[in-house]
Amino acid sequence: MISVLLVEEYPLVRQGIRLMLEADPQLDVCGGVSTVAEAVQDAWDPDLVVHALLLPDVSGPEVVARLRERFPRARLLALARLTDPVYVHLALTAGDDGYVSLKSAAPGELLEAVRRVAAGEGYVQPALGAALARWEEIPHRHERDSLLSLTRREQEVLELLALGYTNAQVAAALGVALRTVEAHRMHVTHKLGLRSRADLVRFVAERPR
Repeated sequence: MISVLLVEEYPLVRQGIRLMLEADPQLDVCGGVSTVAEAVQDAWDPDLVVHALLLPDVSGPEVVARLRERFPRARLLALARLTDPVYVHLALTAGDDGYVSLKSAAPGELLEAVRRVAAGEGYVQPALGAALARWEEIPHRHERDSLLSLTRREQEVLELLALGYTNAQVAAALGVALRTVEAHRMHVTHKLGLRSRADLVRFVAERPR
């Protein structure tokens, strides 16, 4: 039996994945949680951790790093909504053993990825692997070319600013204080090395799709 831990924010999605995996008699889902904090605090000892990359408490490579630290013997498979090749690249270099798109993978692809990663192989969903290969053939603009350095809220602020929203309009759209938006904008520009709104717009427009 292969013991699997699921780390996915949304209960409905998590339950659906669990039912799919447990239909295979060789797979046993030992637990399902919505945050990295829950995953690392409990006494799990899985063979494989299937996880999202955008979680309520942690996002991006930090998810992988913390899971790798807590479960050093386990294999890690990202089942992510993010499909830009840069995200695949960062997840794998951070320590993931495989990467599958939650948006586009068929049930058979997910089961194949689970079996192969649990068996010690690496796995990238073929469509994502092809995009990653093309992306790696071109010069990278910057190592900062990833939104995974940003929190989820910072990503939302960046997207709205790039659409032409003012700070006040962003605050209204997200239901937060203007001062909060200003702080997020400062963090975004600092993390990405950008200076102006034009830089923000250009960054969003040019990032890999």
